[in-house]
Amino acid sequence: MKTVQSEVPEALYNKAVALVNEGWFRDEKDVFSELMQKFIRDNIEWGLRGND
Repeated sequence: MKTVQSEVPEALYNKAVALVNEGWFRDEKDVFSELMQKFIRDNIEWGLRGND
């Protein structure tokens, strides 16, 4: 697996930290990883079946 660094708005990062502190995720990397996977799955689903 490859690691990619990215800049995100501070407010978004703070929300990710809050989710970690609340116990929803192990760390901030997991938050963004889960979001990216969800967006990719949603885009593939839309591409295959459409959502309009």
